[in-house]
Amino acid sequence: MPTRIDMAKFAKFCKDMGFVYQSSEIYGGINGFWDYGPLGVELKRNIKEAWWQDMVRNPPPGPSGQEIRMVGLDCSIIMNPKVWVASGHVATFADPTRKCPGCGKFTRADQLWAILAESDWMNSLLQEFDPVTGKYDSPRLMKWAKGKGQKLAPNLALVKNPEVTLSFLATRVNGQPEAPPSLQEFTRYVATEQLEATGLQEPCPACGAPLGEAKQVSLMFESHAGLDKTEESKVYLRPETAQGIFANYRNVLDSTRLKLPFGIAQVGKAFRNEVTPRNFTFRSREFEQMEIEFFCHPAESQQWYEYWRDLRKKWYSTLGIQSDNLKPREQGADEVAFYSIGTTDIEYLFPFSDDPQELEGVAHRGAYDLGQHAKHSGMAEKFMYFDEERWNADSAGRTTNSFKEWMKTNPPAADVEKYQFTPHVIEPSAGADRFTLAVLCEAYTEDKVPDAKGNEETRVVMKFHPRLAPIKAAIFPLVNKDGMPERATALYRALKPHFNVFYDDKGAVGRRYRRQDEAGTPFCITIDGQTAEDDTVTIRDRDTLKQERVKVADVRGVIEKALTPGV
Repeated sequence: MPTRIDMAKFAKFCKDMGFVYQSSEIYGGINGFWDYGPLGVELKRNIKEAWWQDMVRNPPPGPSGQEIRMVGLDCSIIMNPKVWVASGHVATFADPTRKCPGCGKFTRADQLWAILAESDWMNSLLQEFDPVTGKYDSPRLMKWAKGKGQKLAPNLALVKNPEVTLSFLATRVNGQPEAPPSLQEFTRYVATEQLEATGLQEPCPACGAPLGEAKQVSLMFESHAGLDKTEESKVYLRPETAQGIFANYRNVLDSTRLKLPFGIAQVGKAFRNEVTPRNFTFRSREFEQMEIEFFCHPAESQQWYEYWRDLRKKWYSTLGIQSDNLKPREQGADEVAFYSIGTTDIEYLFPFSDDPQELEGVAHRGAYDLGQHAKHSGMAEKFMYFDEERWNADSAGRTTNSFKEWMKTNPPAADVEKYQFTPHVIEPSAGADRFTLAVLCEAYTEDKVPDAKGNEETRVVMKFHPRLAPIKAAIFPLVNKDGMPERATALYRALKPHFNVFYDDKGAVGRRYRRQDEAGTPFCITIDGQTAEDDTVTIRDRDTLKQERVKVADVRGVIEKALTPGV
């Protein structure tokens, strides 16, 4: 088992530093919802702005060196519910869910064992096993059942009836020493009171009781538009941002006169009523997506899929995710959606899991989405695209320059589709919150640095890429006299219109450095006695600890150079 970060401890660090808070914490919080603090909101904003700059305003040239045409949208969170009928969400957007008859809580059925592995009672129970041999002894389990188990899993069979449960387990282990039970089998045994009558049971992660049968439960949040709460007034909080783009496809074409290929991008909130929110902000009920729908000719869609797949894989590494924790993976035939021509999951090995988890999906969706809205809206012609440039380029030898007149000649369907067709769509869909969590996990570092006396001390440093760092630079007067505060304030005010910078004149400089290390600030700039003599300051690098003197007039350029994007 790989070493895991204690996510409760990590969440406390994030709270103490002002990265992430539990939503409405003063009232006990609410599961699956999080607030970003002063540092966190800057970090997440920087992530979204980096994505928008690199993918929308200035994407790299296409496969043949052509310019990529991109525009943006900001669609409403609540749309006509027919949108979600057309997309298939009303009928199929659900997760298999099991309800516990003991405590009444729900568990995602297809993720039960991952959820159990993270449960308090399971982790506590595993502490009773020998860490070297993996074996257990009945007295220790009996003690656990009558002590910690009563509090953590009161409905677990091992807790309610330990003598009977342990006797069943002993029979299984002692009677078959050559085939010891797996962890899953062991867990089923400790959840079973009357084994002969009930068979092995799968326990509730919350209380240990045997779970009920799995049922499909819709993940969409429902509300009502208007004063009457009727079936006709029912609406949904959007579970994804993509459908707003598809619904506005023709509006964008008509108002911008874009030609294929082109993309429409959106950053916005989405809501999914997750059965089991967990792992800090990773699986939340309210989250933010950064999505692109890239429309292209069907004959060119595969090369555009490969373009976006490769570009999006590379982008993460340019922003500090350079370790082996980044794991792109092509979905197998048994995983992809029925309409998908191909999907790549860009995954990250978060410290709370043994397996990589999805940061982004890059999907070749074919013509499915536009086709669905064409069908359900009754406006099929609005979702067709007429390739005027291709039509004009092929005009040689044609008796008419009118596509409508040419259509009257009954040309073969393949010839018609060359000029008029439903575009294919490539969808890079990234989670802003998940990437923020990945950046926090990747940046968190403990290392040893010399203190003022040259002795090594442990520091926590958040090694953010400078583009993402919440604070770009901190400005310190070495001491609060001899004109240093005034010069430091002047530099702070000169940099403030261009970057998020921080002024600090409290405490020893070494302590101020440490505070900024924890915040992830890449540069600390100190005004000292020499500044008055030659108009220079010292710039300290967060990661190398190297300090160099720089002219005050050059400070802005040093910071800007570190923030220059590159994909």
